[in-house]
Order: sequence, then C-alpha cells, then structure tokens
Amino acid sequence: MPPRRTSSIAIKLTWMNMLVSGVALLVSCAAFVVYDRVTFRETMVQGLSTQAQIIGANSVSAILFDDPDAAGKTLSAVRADPDIISAGIRAPDGRVFAAYPPGSGAGASNLPAILPKQGEGYGFRNGELALVRTIAADGRPIGLVYLRSNLRQLDVRLRRYASIGGLVLGTSLAAALVIFWMSQRAISRPVAHLAETSRIVSRDQNYSLRATPTGNSDEIAELIDDFNEMLAQIQQRDAALQTARDEMEQRVQHRTAELSAANGELEAFSYSVSHDLRAPLRSIDGFSNILLEDYSEALDEAGREHLRRVRLATQRMSVLIDDLLKLSKVTRAAMVRERLDLSALARAVADETQRAEPHRPVEFVIGPGLVSEGDPGLMRVVMENLLGNAWKYTSSHPRARIEFGAHRGNGRPAFFVRDDGAGFDAAYAGRLFGAFQRLHAESEFPGTGIGLATVQRIIRRHGGEVWAEGEIEKGATFYFSL
Repeated sequence: MPPRRTSSIAIKLTWMNMLVSGVALLVSCAAFVVYDRVTFRETMVQGLSTQAQIIGANSVSAILFDDPDAAGKTLSAVRADPDIISAGIRAPDGRVFAAYPPGSGAGASNLPAILPKQGEGYGFRNGELALVRTIAADGRPIGLVYLRSNLRQLDVRLRRYASIGGLVLGTSLAAALVIFWMSQRAISRPVAHLAETSRIVSRDQNYSLRATPTGNSDEIAELIDDFNEMLAQIQQRDAALQTARDEMEQRVQHRTAELSAANGELEAFSYSVSHDLRAPLRSIDGFSNILLEDYSEALDEAGREHLRRVRLATQRMSVLIDDLLKLSKVTRAAMVRERLDLSALARAVADETQRAEPHRPVEFVIGPGLVSEGDPGLMRVVMENLLGNAWKYTSSHPRARIEFGAHRGNGRPAFFVRDDGAGFDAAYAGRLFGAFQRLHAESEFPGTGIGLATVQRIIRRHGGEVWAEGEIEKGATFYFSL
C-alpha cells in the first residue's frame, strides 16, 4: 500500500488560491506604482521647468546690466522649495553669474546638455533631478539657468504606496482565505471524503462501501456517482470471481481425488508388472537354464541354441520391464527445486563412467561454473543418460571427446552434451525421444531406447525443452533448457 499523503486537497487549494490572488494583487500594485512613478517624475520635470522659466525671465535684465546681486536675489526665491538642492545662472561665456546657495557654483558640473531647438535639458542621476534651461532675450540666448532637486517626494510616495499596497494585499488575502474556507464545503470536503473512502476500500477490500453523494449536479457529484458505480461493478465481479473460485476449488479437489485414484491404480499396475510379469519370466529363464545344464547332451546344437535365445529374450524382457518402471517413476516422483552446480554433477557422472571402463581413451571437457535450478535426483538421471549415451556411441572410435557446456540460443540459455561418435541421421531426429525408439541396431549399440524418453520427461517437468542435432559418424549434440 502506498504511503498516506500528508498534504490534503484543501491545503493545496488554499495555497493555490492565495498564490493566484497574491500574484494578481502584486502585479496590479506594481503596475500602479510604476505608472505613478513615471507620472510623478514628469510632474517634477514640469514643475522644475516652470521654476527655471520664471527665474530665467526675471533674470534677463540682471544679466543684460551685469548685475549678479539682482540675479542672486531672483535666484534666492527657490528657497521656498525645500527639495531644491542647488540652483544657478551662467553667463554666455560660461562663468557662474549667480548661485544658490551662494558659493555652490561647482555644483553645476555634469549638467545635462541643452537639446537643440528645445532650449531645455534634464536628467535623473544619483537620486537627483537636474534641469538646464536657456535664458533668451529678443530671441537670442544670453545665459542659462540650472536647477538640481532631490527625489525625496518620490521616495515618500513610494513608501506610502508600499504601505498601502501591503495593507491591501494582506486584507485581500485574508478575505480570499475566509471566502475559500466558507466555500470549501462544496469542493474539498467531498473530494477528501472520496479519497478516504477509496483508501478504506483499498485497505480492507470492502467493495460494499459507498461514498456519500453530495446532492449537487457538478463534476464532483458525477465523480462520486461514477466511483460508487465502479464499486458496485467490482463487488459484482468479486462475488462472481469468488463463486468461480469456489467452483474451481471443488473441481481441483475432485480432480485431485481422481489423480490420486489414478496414481493408486498406476502403483498397483507397477506392482503387478514388477511381480506378476517377472514370475513367468523367471520361470522361463530358470527352466531354460536347467535344460541347458542338465539335458544339454540330450539336445543337439540347434536345440541348445534355441534355449540360449529363449534365455536372452527373457533377460531382455526383464530389462525392458525395469526401464518401463523407471520411466513411470520419473513421471510420478515429487520434485524438489534447488540451486544445482551442473558442472560438478557432470564431472561426477563422467568420473563414474570412466572408472567403469578405465581402458577407453575418452576426453571429457566440462564447462566450469554452469549452474541452474532443478531437482538434484532427476537432473542426475538426465546427466547419466546423456553422458552415458555419448560414452556408448563413441565406443567404436579409437579416441573420443565428450563435452558438456552451455550456449544461448532462441533468446534463452541452454546446456548441451556433445560427442564425436556415431551420430544419427537428422531426418529421424523426431524419433529419438520416443519410448523404445532406436536408430541403431542393438547388436551395434546395446540398449532399450528408454533413456532419451526419460530425459525428455524430466526436462519437461522442469518447464524446459530438449532437442538434438547430429550427422552420421560426425557425432551428436543434445541440448536442454531449464
């Protein structure tokens, strides 16, 4: 079950509402402040330009009569404006004609240039407004007046607007929060109830539970109705599935009982084969041996040869019965899966085979580190049959090589046993894994033809496949997957 979320939809909607409202108010306040700032700066320029025009008009005669004191008195009128930092009048030759406050003529440096045909220039720099205006008489310039003002009023207005904006923002957000909490009954509470209901259904697997309808006709109400309809369908399917499961369990029990009875019958058949069929064979073999030993002189060579063939046939029949019982046991034996070292298992079987016939020059090549999962006993039977077959079908060669390894084919790993012995005709490869099917004469290679059938049944019980490739007198390769 996924971890329970700690952030409810009500909190998320609250934050979203506050964020949208806050951003909208901030953008509105910022736009208003920017507009007011631009407007106020234009107003300041107009006011300062008007003052410069008045001072210039009143200073014309003082400049023409070269009376700095009169110009200074005219200039001193700016003291009425507390925001004026400094002011001054310059003569046409560039010298300071008058200054306010007295001796502040140096403050006229770095003034903005006068624009052609306009007679006035201004600029905002370092928190100040500086303005220069030409003084003209009879259409010709006779000097210029300059004013420098601070922006204190602009700063005061900005602080005032910031306070008002903060108050409006806080009040608006508080109002939006109150309105949202009043309206959340229609939005977040039904969604939270639906989420809690789904969590309980998921935890308890109780599909009879239903979410409470809101009684409205909006999308949330439709969602709750659809959710309840889905629970109803799941409840019906769950009930049907439970009924089918109960029926399946009954069928499995019935089938298990049938299989148990069949296995019992198979056990009885195996017992009958093991005892009832062996008894006549032992009698035939025993009496044939008595005839050969006690009445050999009364029989000619042809009679003795017939008795020997009877004994060989009974012995072969006994071997076939043993192999048939082994094949039946492989099919019915319980499987225990565990991790197997197939390389070690193949090495052990190869060593036992070589000890049985130590005089044969056979080279075993066992791939290292080959592991898989399977039943140890059954997989040993597979190795004994495949390696035993390779040993048997290389017996006619003076030297032989038998290899156990692995390769990846058809997208899955497979193991193989390869030899360089008699091989087989690939056209008859489909007969290899049938019970009692042989591609070589018994006089050439002894056996009953039950080994590869046993291998195939074991591999299939492991969920794998077994197949073979070969050519006559070029050896054979048997593959199996697990």
